[in-house]
Parts: sequence; C-alpha cells; structure tokens
Amino acid sequence: MKENLREAVQLFEEVMIHGTERVLKSVDSPVWRLYSPEQLHLLKLVDKYGPIASGRIAVIQGVHKSAISNRLKKLNEHGLVEVERSEDDHRTKRIILTDAGKEVVEASDQAIYSYLEQLIDGKVDDDEIKQFIETFRKVKAILKIED
Repeated sequence: MKENLREAVQLFEEVMIHGTERVLKSVDSPVWRLYSPEQLHLLKLVDKYGPIASGRIAVIQGVHKSAISNRLKKLNEHGLVEVERSEDDHRTKRIILTDAGKEVVEASDQAIYSYLEQLIDGKVDDDEIKQFIETFRKVKAILKIED
C-alpha cells in the first residue's frame, strides 16, 4: 500500500508540474494570449468562490497580496472583475466576477477541455475516466475541499 501510495503521489506531482507546463505551452486560444495563467487562475477562483476576499486569493495562489493587487488592477481595467468593500470590514476587498469575466473563464475552460480531449482521445477509455473521477472525488472528500 505505501509503495503504491508513494508512486501515486509522485505521478500526481509529475502530472501537475509537467502537465501544467505542457498545457500552458500548447493551448492555443485567444484568451490564453490575452491573459496570463495567473490571471486566468484568479478569475477561475473568483468564479468558483466569489465574492471572495483578495487576501484569500493570495493564500490560495500562494503569493503575496501585492501580486494579487497587481493582477486585480489589470483584470479590473479589462472589466473582468469588480472590487467592492466588505460591508462587515471596510478594510477587506471582495472580488466579484463580471459577465465579461465569466465569458473569459468559460473560454479558458473550453480551450483547456478541447486540448485535453484531443490529447487523450483514444488513449484513455471511459472506464478509466470513471475510475479517475471516483478516486479524485474520494481524495477531495478526504481533504474536505469545498465546492
């Protein structure tokens, strides 16, 4: 069991690191040329968890708040996010995705999905995909990751 788990963790890390690199280099979409991967990830976080505090985004992305401020400024200038002061604590900024931001997230997701679909088509069968989903649902539940 421990040897299998060790291999699973190593494979997961390799896929995360090298897979991300390959996707970032290979996805050919206008939205991926207009915005950085970090900006697109930020938009995806706001889409999933928003309205969300900018400090929370910094924690999730593992960067300093100043990096998030710079990204938010650019995304706000493009009309993709809005920044509002929290009613509870006026020092806290909450980030909201605009309709234009939602369109960018959808375009980004579609570009990734299309690329990965083309990449694994005919190489991974439906049962393997179902097993992958089941395993990752279990890991997500163990980690108590919120939807």
